[in-house]
Amino acid sequence: LPAFYPNTFIIKVSNLPFRLLKLKEMFVSKFGSVPKFYVRAPGRVNLIGEHIDYCGYAVLPMAIEQDILIAVEPVKTQVVHLANTNPSYQDFIISANNIDINKTKPLWHNYFLCGLKGIQEHFGLNNPTGMNCLLDGTIPPSSGLSSSSALVCCAGLVTLRANGKTLSKVELAEICTKSEHYIGTEGGGMDQSISFLAEEGTAKLIEFSPLRATDVRLPSGAAFVIANSCVEMNKAATSHYNIRVVECRLATKLLSKSKGLDWKKMLKLQDVQVRLGVSLEEMLTIVEEVFHPEPYSTEEICKCLGISLEELRTQILSQNTQDVSTFKLYQRAKHVYSEAARVLEFKKICNEAPANAIQLLGELMNQSYISCKEMYECSCPELDRLVDICLQFGAIGSRLTGAGWGGCTVSMVPTDKLNNFLKNVEKAYYQPNAQKLALENNSLFATKPGRGALVFVEA
Repeated sequence: LPAFYPNTFIIKVSNLPFRLLKLKEMFVSKFGSVPKFYVRAPGRVNLIGEHIDYCGYAVLPMAIEQDILIAVEPVKTQVVHLANTNPSYQDFIISANNIDINKTKPLWHNYFLCGLKGIQEHFGLNNPTGMNCLLDGTIPPSSGLSSSSALVCCAGLVTLRANGKTLSKVELAEICTKSEHYIGTEGGGMDQSISFLAEEGTAKLIEFSPLRATDVRLPSGAAFVIANSCVEMNKAATSHYNIRVVECRLATKLLSKSKGLDWKKMLKLQDVQVRLGVSLEEMLTIVEEVFHPEPYSTEEICKCLGISLEELRTQILSQNTQDVSTFKLYQRAKHVYSEAARVLEFKKICNEAPANAIQLLGELMNQSYISCKEMYECSCPELDRLVDICLQFGAIGSRLTGAGWGGCTVSMVPTDKLNNFLKNVEKAYYQPNAQKLALENNSLFATKPGRGALVFVEA
């Protein structure tokens, strides 16, 4: 099937798989009617390239088996009724013509509303179709495996299908990236892109402006293992994530100003590199020359840019970073430029497949983790301990994945050591503290590259 043709989303099945059949039965019990179609969007694990997509740089994720699945029935009334198979998540009903997303409360239904609103606004739908929707999710929430973005993508595809519209996978990814900003998280597009563009059996190098995905064949002698720290971190519920976005934005402005560029038009750290026409290694040298390691106060930033505090707050800072008084620009820029170089090196090693490829890739993952921990400060004690345990029991490389401050690690483990690795990590990390019955919640598992979003229709 052609990679970007809209109908590659649609799969007709004569016999529903067990999970879809079970969801159908629950739907009938809930709504008293039969769903017309089902939409699936996967979670993802980012192998390398953390916190650089919103800076314009390529990342290297793959889709995982865990996903969001929604059974859908378009209805004649313009009412959207959302329900969840998990009783912890309450039903939600809203008029399809009056979508209001509360940024102060990142509840599950608000992520659905992001995807819904994004499609409605893209097509200018004046009479959007109402829907009954029942959601089932297997991605651990707030785990760094993109449960929220998978829900946004799933909702976008649901709305597209229910309203009889078509878009390419690239267009859908770009719309869902922008629409997730409605919840207040200023993400860069990796999660939505891999959710739509993923293909079974291959990781992807995701590049931006324009959005494109390139196959990356992973080495056959290693498995990638995801381990959940069991520390939940919701990007939209704290300012940690947006502070890093703003610090990178400020670093972009000050670097541009120091090099005589029009800093007001420069938005991302990649913009500076492109305009200067230098390598990533040269950008790291420039970072050392321009920035001091000590945090920058808002007053110093205003002085460097020649603007008032009010201009800083209204034109550069985000809504939930207005009260931040100091920013670490040297550390954040150093992480971004070095991590962007590691992504390209990771892809190069995968392509060339030297005899020591697994060792080289592991070293890059370890370097990435150290940079995330020390330069970007997005780790936490539990993640640090989990990485140490994974390396102790045979991982060649191990790092946090996702936003950080909790969530998961991803480790590269030689396949011949996999079984012992899983047993030892379970014993060392999960059993001593009975971490939320972690293994029952699918918190330690080997994974392979999975397929992107799909629509299932009964034949």
